[in-house]
Amino acid sequence: MLNPKDNVVTVVNGASAGQTVHYFKGSELCSVTTTEQIPPCHKIAVAPIAKGAHVIKYGEIIGGAQVDIGVGSWVSHLNIDSLPRDYSSELSE
Repeated sequence: MLNPKDNVVTVVNGASAGQTVHYFKGSELCSVTTTEQIPPCHKIAVAPIAKGAHVIKYGEIIGGAQVDIGVGSWVSHLNIDSLPRDYSSELSE
């Protein structure tokens, strides 16, 4: 987890279904159990993400959920959409 606002983390080495993945949220050691196979260097949900809600990584919106994504689920191009952004207004904030 790169930012405490994140609702996903990257599983560096991959994980099997039912495996516990540990990560730090700030200085707090947290864990989540996978619900499916997670390929290496892919994202896993550490909080429920409702259909249409933002997927957050690096403290930034990286997409929108196409479906409800449960805790421990693989988050990939198969279940999130890119969202349009207004970079010029973001840079002026």
